Amino acid sequence: MNIDAATLAKLYPLDKLRPESLDQLVKECAIEEVGKGAVLFRAGDTDEHTLYVLSGVVRGDYPDGKTKTTDGNSLQGRYALGDLQPRRFTATVDSMTAHILKVDRRYTEKVITWDQLTRQTTFKHYDADPGANRWVFRLLHNRALHKLPTGAVERLFQRLEEIPVSRGQVIIREGDEADYFFVIKEGTASVSKLTEGGDAIVAYLVRGDTFGEDALLTRSVRNATVAMMSAGKLMRLSHRDFAEILTPPVVDWVSPGKASILARQGAQILDVRTIEEFEERAIKGAMNIPLLNLRDRIDELDRKREVLVYCGTGERSAAAAFILSKIGFTSYALQGGLSAMMKQLEKAPPGSKA
Repeated sequence: MNIDAATLAKLYPLDKLRPESLDQLVKECAIEEVGKGAVLFRAGDTDEHTLYVLSGVVRGDYPDGKTKTTDGNSLQGRYALGDLQPRRFTATVDSMTAHILKVDRRYTEKVITWDQLTRQTTFKHYDADPGANRWVFRLLHNRALHKLPTGAVERLFQRLEEIPVSRGQVIIREGDEADYFFVIKEGTASVSKLTEGGDAIVAYLVRGDTFGEDALLTRSVRNATVAMMSAGKLMRLSHRDFAEILTPPVVDWVSPGKASILARQGAQILDVRTIEEFEERAIKGAMNIPLLNLRDRIDELDRKREVLVYCGTGERSAAAAFILSKIGFTSYALQGGLSAMMKQLEKAPPGSKA
Protein backbone atom coordinates (compact mmCIF):
# COMPACT_ATOMS: atom_id res chain seq x y z
CA MET A 1 0.00 0.00 0.00
CA ASN A 2 1.39 3.38 -1.03
CA ILE A 3 0.93 6.62 0.86
CA ASP A 4 0.26 9.96 -0.79
CA ALA A 5 -1.05 13.40 0.14
CA ALA A 6 -4.61 12.40 -0.82
CA THR A 7 -4.54 9.60 1.77
CA LEU A 8 -3.28 11.94 4.50
CA ALA A 9 -5.96 14.48 3.60
CA LYS A 10 -8.59 11.98 4.77
CA LEU A 11 -7.11 11.78 8.27
CA TYR A 12 -7.80 14.05 11.24
CA PRO A 13 -6.33 16.63 11.95
CA LEU A 14 -4.21 16.38 8.79
CA ASP A 15 -7.28 17.08 6.65
CA LYS A 16 -6.95 20.78 7.53
CA LEU A 17 -3.40 21.15 6.17
CA ARG A 18 -2.32 22.91 2.99
CA PRO A 19 -1.24 20.64 0.09
CA GLU A 20 2.43 21.65 0.50
CA SER A 21 2.33 20.65 4.18
CA LEU A 22 0.81 17.29 3.28
CA ASP A 23 3.49 16.76 0.64
CA GLN A 24 6.16 17.25 3.30
CA LEU A 25 4.46 14.91 5.77
CA VAL A 26 4.25 12.15 3.15
CA LYS A 27 8.05 11.99 3.23
CA GLU A 28 7.93 11.24 6.97
CA CYS A 29 5.30 8.50 6.81
CA ALA A 30 5.69 4.75 6.76
CA ILE A 31 3.07 2.05 6.23
CA GLU A 32 3.54 -1.33 7.88
CA GLU A 33 1.59 -4.48 7.07
CA VAL A 34 1.22 -6.48 10.28
CA GLY A 35 -0.43 -9.79 11.04
CA LYS A 36 -3.01 -10.95 13.57
CA GLY A 37 -1.78 -10.80 17.16
CA ALA A 38 0.88 -8.16 16.54
CA VAL A 39 1.12 -5.67 19.41
CA LEU A 40 1.41 -2.09 18.16
CA PHE A 41 1.99 -0.60 21.60
CA ARG A 42 1.27 -1.39 25.24
CA ALA A 43 -0.49 0.52 27.98
CA GLY A 44 2.01 2.87 29.60
CA ASP A 45 4.28 3.12 26.55
CA THR A 46 5.66 6.47 25.43
CA ASP A 47 6.90 6.75 21.86
CA GLU A 48 7.43 9.21 19.03
CA HIS A 49 4.76 8.08 16.56
CA THR A 50 1.15 8.78 15.73
CA LEU A 51 -0.59 5.70 14.32
CA TYR A 52 -3.58 5.37 12.00
CA VAL A 53 -5.35 2.13 11.07
CA LEU A 54 -5.73 2.28 7.28
CA SER A 55 -7.15 -1.23 6.93
CA GLY A 56 -7.93 -4.13 9.23
CA VAL A 57 -9.09 -4.20 12.83
CA VAL A 58 -7.16 -3.32 16.00
CA ARG A 59 -8.36 -4.20 19.50
CA GLY A 60 -7.57 -1.95 22.45
CA ASP A 61 -7.35 -3.56 25.90
CA TYR A 62 -7.42 -1.19 28.89
CA PRO A 63 -5.84 -2.09 32.24
CA ASP A 64 -9.30 -2.07 33.88
CA GLY A 65 -10.55 -4.80 31.52
CA LYS A 66 -12.48 -2.59 29.11
CA THR A 67 -11.92 -3.01 25.38
CA LYS A 68 -12.43 -0.95 22.22
CA THR A 69 -12.18 -1.82 18.53
CA THR A 70 -10.86 0.34 15.70
CA ASP A 71 -11.79 -0.64 12.15
CA GLY A 72 -9.64 0.98 9.49
CA ASN A 73 -12.42 0.66 6.92
CA SER A 74 -14.82 2.76 8.97
CA LEU A 75 -14.90 6.38 10.11
CA GLN A 76 -12.73 5.35 13.07
CA GLY A 77 -9.78 4.97 10.72
CA ARG A 78 -9.71 8.74 10.19
CA TYR A 79 -8.62 9.31 13.78
CA ALA A 80 -5.26 8.53 15.39
CA LEU A 81 -5.10 5.29 17.34
CA GLY A 82 -4.81 5.99 21.07
CA ASP A 83 -2.97 9.25 20.55
CA LEU A 84 -2.62 10.12 24.24
CA GLN A 85 0.81 9.59 25.81
CA PRO A 86 1.62 7.53 27.80
CA ARG A 87 -0.56 5.02 25.94
CA ARG A 88 -3.82 4.27 27.77
CA PHE A 89 -4.36 0.78 26.38
CA THR A 90 -2.59 -2.10 24.64
CA ALA A 91 -3.26 -2.19 20.88
CA THR A 92 -3.30 -5.61 19.20
CA VAL A 93 -4.13 -6.46 15.58
CA ASP A 94 -7.38 -8.45 15.62
CA SER A 95 -7.78 -9.15 11.89
CA MET A 96 -5.71 -11.41 9.65
CA THR A 97 -3.68 -8.39 8.52
CA ALA A 98 -3.75 -4.64 9.03
CA HIS A 99 -2.05 -1.68 7.39
CA ILE A 100 -0.77 0.82 9.95
CA LEU A 101 0.38 4.32 9.07
CA LYS A 102 3.16 5.72 11.27
CA VAL A 103 3.90 9.45 11.38
CA ASP A 104 6.57 11.21 13.43
CA ARG A 105 4.54 12.82 16.21
CA ARG A 106 6.81 15.77 17.02
CA TYR A 107 7.45 16.71 13.39
CA THR A 108 3.73 16.55 12.67
CA GLU A 109 2.98 18.93 15.54
CA LYS A 110 5.54 21.41 14.21
CA VAL A 111 4.11 21.24 10.66
CA ILE A 112 0.57 21.77 11.96
CA THR A 113 1.76 24.78 13.98
CA TRP A 114 3.44 26.30 10.91
CA ASP A 115 0.39 25.63 8.76
CA GLN A 116 -1.93 27.34 11.23
CA LEU A 117 0.39 30.33 11.58
CA THR A 118 0.39 30.90 7.82
CA ARG A 119 -3.38 31.38 7.89
CA GLN A 120 -3.15 34.37 10.20
CA THR A 121 -3.44 37.67 8.34
CA THR A 122 -0.71 39.19 10.52
CA PHE A 123 1.84 36.47 9.74
CA LYS A 124 4.50 37.82 7.37
CA HIS A 125 6.80 34.88 6.60
CA TYR A 126 4.52 32.74 4.43
CA ASP A 127 5.11 32.69 0.67
CA ALA A 128 2.31 31.68 -1.68
CA ASP A 129 4.89 29.93 -3.85
CA PRO A 130 5.19 26.50 -2.16
CA GLY A 131 8.81 26.09 -3.21
CA ALA A 132 9.77 29.24 -1.33
CA ASN A 133 8.77 27.65 1.99
CA ARG A 134 11.16 24.71 1.80
CA TRP A 135 13.46 26.37 4.32
CA VAL A 136 10.70 26.00 6.91
CA PHE A 137 10.29 22.26 6.52
CA ARG A 138 14.05 21.69 6.54
CA LEU A 139 14.28 23.79 9.70
CA LEU A 140 11.49 21.76 11.30
CA HIS A 141 13.54 18.64 10.56
CA ASN A 142 16.20 19.94 12.94
CA ARG A 143 16.01 17.35 15.72
CA ALA A 144 17.04 19.88 18.34
CA LEU A 145 13.89 21.85 17.55
CA HIS A 146 11.73 18.75 18.07
CA LYS A 147 12.06 19.45 21.79
CA LEU A 148 10.44 22.86 21.47
CA PRO A 149 6.91 23.14 22.87
CA THR A 150 4.32 24.16 20.29
CA GLY A 151 4.05 27.64 21.79
CA ALA A 152 7.79 28.15 21.46
CA VAL A 153 7.68 27.18 17.78
CA GLU A 154 5.01 29.81 17.22
CA ARG A 155 7.08 32.48 19.00
CA LEU A 156 10.14 31.47 16.98
CA PHE A 157 8.43 32.06 13.64
CA GLN A 158 6.77 35.26 14.83
CA ARG A 159 10.07 36.80 15.95
CA LEU A 160 12.30 35.78 13.07
CA GLU A 161 13.34 38.78 10.98
CA GLU A 162 14.03 38.49 7.25
CA ILE A 163 17.07 40.26 5.79
CA PRO A 164 18.36 40.32 2.18
CA VAL A 165 22.00 39.35 1.61
CA SER A 166 24.36 39.62 -1.35
CA ARG A 167 26.94 37.28 -2.84
CA GLY A 168 30.23 37.49 -0.94
CA GLN A 169 28.70 39.22 2.07
CA VAL A 170 30.22 38.14 5.39
CA ILE A 171 27.41 37.45 7.84
CA ILE A 172 29.47 36.56 10.90
CA ARG A 173 33.22 36.78 11.33
CA GLU A 174 35.44 34.59 13.48
CA GLY A 175 36.34 36.41 16.70
CA ASP A 176 33.38 38.82 16.62
CA GLU A 177 30.81 39.12 19.39
CA ALA A 178 27.64 37.05 18.93
CA ASP A 179 24.42 38.94 18.26
CA TYR A 180 22.08 36.79 16.14
CA PHE A 181 21.03 33.23 15.33
CA PHE A 182 20.50 32.68 11.58
CA VAL A 183 18.49 30.44 9.25
CA ILE A 184 19.12 30.38 5.51
CA LYS A 185 15.86 31.09 3.68
CA GLU A 186 17.37 31.42 0.20
CA GLY A 187 20.91 30.96 -1.07
CA THR A 188 24.04 29.11 0.01
CA ALA A 189 26.92 29.99 2.32
CA SER A 190 30.37 28.77 3.28
CA VAL A 191 31.80 28.25 6.76
CA SER A 192 35.52 28.90 7.16
CA LYS A 193 38.04 28.92 9.98
CA LEU A 194 41.40 30.59 10.30
CA THR A 195 44.32 28.14 10.11
CA GLU A 196 48.08 28.52 9.87
CA GLY A 197 47.72 28.43 6.11
CA GLY A 198 44.94 31.02 6.04
CA ASP A 199 41.16 30.71 5.87
CA ALA A 200 39.97 27.15 5.23
CA ILE A 201 36.40 26.27 4.25
CA VAL A 202 35.09 23.56 6.57
CA ALA A 203 31.41 23.35 5.59
CA TYR A 204 28.71 24.57 3.23
CA LEU A 205 25.22 25.67 4.24
CA VAL A 206 22.01 25.50 2.20
CA ARG A 207 18.37 26.51 2.54
CA GLY A 208 17.00 25.66 5.98
CA ASP A 209 20.41 25.27 7.65
CA THR A 210 21.12 27.23 10.81
CA PHE A 211 24.26 28.92 12.09
CA GLY A 212 25.40 31.21 14.87
CA GLU A 213 24.04 29.20 17.79
CA ASP A 214 27.40 28.03 19.15
CA ALA A 215 28.58 31.44 20.36
CA LEU A 216 25.14 32.32 21.72
CA LEU A 217 24.99 29.13 23.77
CA THR A 218 28.53 29.50 25.10
CA ARG A 219 28.33 33.31 25.45
CA SER A 220 31.62 33.59 23.62
CA VAL A 221 32.92 35.08 20.37
CA ARG A 222 32.22 33.56 16.97
CA ASN A 223 34.34 30.47 16.26
CA ALA A 224 34.00 30.61 12.46
CA THR A 225 33.27 32.94 9.55
CA VAL A 226 30.13 32.50 7.45
CA ALA A 227 29.96 34.20 4.04
CA MET A 228 27.29 34.05 1.34
CA MET A 229 28.17 32.17 -1.83
CA SER A 230 25.09 33.57 -3.57
CA ALA A 231 22.58 36.32 -3.08
CA GLY A 232 19.63 35.32 -0.96
CA LYS A 233 17.66 35.90 2.20
CA LEU A 234 18.33 35.06 5.83
CA MET A 235 16.03 34.80 8.82
CA ARG A 236 17.61 35.98 12.04
CA LEU A 237 16.72 35.86 15.72
CA SER A 238 18.23 38.25 18.25
CA HIS A 239 20.36 36.88 21.07
CA ARG A 240 17.67 37.88 23.59
CA ASP A 241 14.94 36.01 21.72
CA PHE A 242 17.29 33.06 21.23
CA ALA A 243 17.92 32.87 24.98
CA GLU A 244 14.20 33.07 25.73
CA ILE A 245 12.83 30.71 23.08
CA LEU A 246 15.51 28.19 22.18
CA THR A 247 18.11 27.76 24.91
CA PRO A 248 16.06 26.20 27.77
CA PRO A 249 14.04 23.58 25.85
CA VAL A 250 16.49 22.42 23.18
CA VAL A 251 19.22 21.36 25.62
CA ASP A 252 18.51 18.38 27.89
CA TRP A 253 20.19 19.11 31.21
CA VAL A 254 20.86 16.33 33.70
CA SER A 255 21.89 16.43 37.34
CA PRO A 256 25.13 14.76 38.50
CA GLY A 257 23.06 11.92 39.94
CA LYS A 258 21.28 11.28 36.64
CA ALA A 259 24.60 11.63 34.81
CA SER A 260 26.09 8.91 37.00
CA ILE A 261 23.22 6.58 36.07
CA LEU A 262 23.62 7.34 32.36
CA ALA A 263 27.34 6.59 32.57
CA ARG A 264 26.74 3.25 34.28
CA GLN A 265 24.17 2.40 31.61
CA GLY A 266 26.77 2.85 28.87
CA ALA A 267 26.45 6.46 27.76
CA GLN A 268 29.49 7.97 26.09
CA ILE A 269 31.11 10.62 28.28
CA LEU A 270 32.31 13.53 26.17
CA ASP A 271 34.60 16.27 27.51
CA VAL A 272 34.41 19.34 25.24
CA ARG A 273 37.06 21.41 27.03
CA THR A 274 40.47 22.12 25.55
CA ILE A 275 43.17 19.45 25.44
CA GLU A 276 45.11 21.27 28.16
CA GLU A 277 42.11 21.35 30.50
CA PHE A 278 41.42 17.69 29.82
CA GLU A 279 44.99 16.61 30.54
CA GLU A 280 44.99 18.47 33.84
CA ARG A 281 41.89 16.76 35.18
CA ALA A 282 39.22 14.59 33.61
CA ILE A 283 36.49 12.10 34.39
CA LYS A 284 37.60 8.51 34.06
CA GLY A 285 36.43 7.00 30.80
CA ALA A 286 35.73 10.34 29.11
CA MET A 287 36.86 11.10 25.58
CA ASN A 288 38.06 14.58 24.71
CA ILE A 289 36.82 16.45 21.65
CA PRO A 290 37.14 20.22 22.14
CA LEU A 291 33.98 22.09 21.18
CA LEU A 292 35.86 23.86 18.41
CA ASN A 293 36.60 20.51 16.73
CA LEU A 294 33.32 18.72 17.43
CA ARG A 295 31.79 19.02 13.96
CA ASP A 296 35.01 17.80 12.32
CA ARG A 297 35.33 14.77 14.62
CA ILE A 298 31.69 13.79 14.93
CA ASP A 299 32.36 10.34 13.42
CA GLU A 300 34.38 9.40 16.51
CA LEU A 301 31.11 9.14 18.44
CA ASP A 302 28.78 6.13 18.35
CA ARG A 303 25.40 7.31 17.07
CA LYS A 304 23.69 4.31 18.67
CA ARG A 305 24.71 5.34 22.20
CA GLU A 306 23.62 8.28 24.32
CA VAL A 307 26.15 11.05 24.85
CA LEU A 308 26.74 12.77 28.18
CA VAL A 309 28.55 16.06 27.60
CA TYR A 310 30.43 18.10 30.19
CA CYS A 311 32.79 21.06 30.38
CA GLY A 312 33.94 23.38 33.15
CA THR A 313 30.68 25.21 33.86
CA GLY A 314 28.03 23.90 31.47
CA GLU A 315 28.10 26.56 28.75
CA ARG A 316 30.31 24.71 26.26
CA SER A 317 28.50 21.45 26.98
CA ALA A 318 25.17 23.16 26.18
CA ALA A 319 26.48 24.15 22.76
CA ALA A 320 27.83 20.64 22.15
CA ALA A 321 24.55 19.00 23.19
CA PHE A 322 22.68 21.34 20.82
CA ILE A 323 25.00 20.44 17.92
CA LEU A 324 24.66 16.72 18.62
CA SER A 325 20.87 16.92 18.88
CA LYS A 326 20.68 18.69 15.52
CA ILE A 327 22.24 15.72 13.75
CA GLY A 328 20.34 12.98 15.53
CA PHE A 329 22.29 12.07 18.68
CA THR A 330 20.55 11.61 22.01
CA SER A 331 22.65 13.95 24.12
CA TYR A 332 22.62 15.48 27.60
CA ALA A 333 24.50 18.39 29.13
CA LEU A 334 25.73 18.12 32.71
CA GLN A 335 24.51 20.72 35.16
CA GLY A 336 27.34 22.22 37.16
CA GLY A 337 30.16 21.00 34.93
CA LEU A 338 33.19 18.95 35.91
CA SER A 339 33.28 19.74 39.63
CA ALA A 340 29.70 18.55 40.07
CA MET A 341 30.35 15.37 38.11
CA MET A 342 33.50 14.46 40.02
CA LYS A 343 31.43 14.00 43.15
CA GLN A 344 29.41 11.29 41.44
CA LEU A 345 31.94 9.40 39.36
CA GLU A 346 35.38 8.03 40.12
CA LYS A 347 38.10 10.65 39.66
CA ALA A 348 40.75 10.19 37.05
CA PRO A 349 44.37 10.94 38.03
CA PRO A 350 45.90 14.10 36.54
CA GLY A 351 46.92 13.60 32.93
CA SER A 352 44.81 10.48 32.43
CA LYS A 353 42.81 10.05 29.25
CA ALA A 354 39.83 7.98 28.18
